Amino acid sequence: MGLVTYGDITDGTAGVAAATMLKRGQPYLVIQQFGQSSPLGKNETKVKKFKRYERLPAATTPLTEGVTPAGSSPTTTDYEATLVQYGDYLPLTDVIADTASDPVLAQYSEMIGEQAALTVETVAFGVIKAGTNVYYANGSGRTDVNTTLTLDLQRKVVRGFERQLGRRITKKLSSSQNFNTESVRPAFVALVHPDLRPTVEGLAGFKDVVDYGAMPSYESEIGSVGDVRYIMSTVFESFADAGGAKGSMVSTSGTSADVYPVIFLAADAFGIVPLKGASAMTPMVLNPGKISDSDKLGQRGHVGWKTYFACVRLNEAWLARVECSALEL
Repeated sequence: MGLVTYGDITDGTAGVAAATMLKRGQPYLVIQQFGQSSPLGKNETKVKKFKRYERLPAATTPLTEGVTPAGSSPTTTDYEATLVQYGDYLPLTDVIADTASDPVLAQYSEMIGEQAALTVETVAFGVIKAGTNVYYANGSGRTDVNTTLTLDLQRKVVRGFERQLGRRITKKLSSSQNFNTESVRPAFVALVHPDLRPTVEGLAGFKDVVDYGAMPSYESEIGSVGDVRYIMSTVFESFADAGGAKGSMVSTSGTSADVYPVIFLAADAFGIVPLKGASAMTPMVLNPGKISDSDKLGQRGHVGWKTYFACVRLNEAWLARVECSALEL
């Protein structure tokens, strides 16, 4: 994963900063709950390979007494995810450090932790929303869409998953910084923007997450309809003005309907190298006051981060995108 460099702070201070980053960013890591997690450690390869063993056909030829059958050969499909490095920083001057009333390092660490989480979440959403398994709320393309999500659309997606032997998700990553999982009620998952919440809550059979009782819920889950659980995040943005005539639908311009991608997931639909673990993020802190040729008065410093992340679709048939519009309120 590369050389760990903390800048002008000790290893102990860096550890505190890194913990603060992940704590701040955790609520935004919605997609991370559902990917096939395969972390890479320090000094490992830059390319992560996901391997799937394909289903064997039924062996319908009767055996002949005393004759060994030919047997079968396994078929595998490999998917590679190449780690990409992301990062940013906030400038920290001696004036800010000397005059700010709040602990600047703590505040900046929280801000960039949120940015880091938002970065990997946005990258992951970009990968999974580009899947090839698409359903349109109406018409035959995005430019036709100007109606909202329906129960019939959900049923079509679920039927498609079941035809392709897509399995319901039964576990989720825990909220700790480790890679532990915990069991949840088996269900498919749908990722939606908050603009679609009224529509989801209006679907026949909707069950609010507050009525789950002791059953574990997902981060940002709003409820379920049948065997689909709906997860909400502002990261799941619409395609502005991409649909048909707006009618009673949300529109950025007031002319064409915005089109919202609702991502339905079966188990193991995609894989991630996640933003978790001890070496997932490297805090970079340089306090003002360090004199150098480029900063002769020691006026400048910075608080930054960098991380490696990758996301890859593993089975297009187990991931579906419903394109619909949202009702104007």
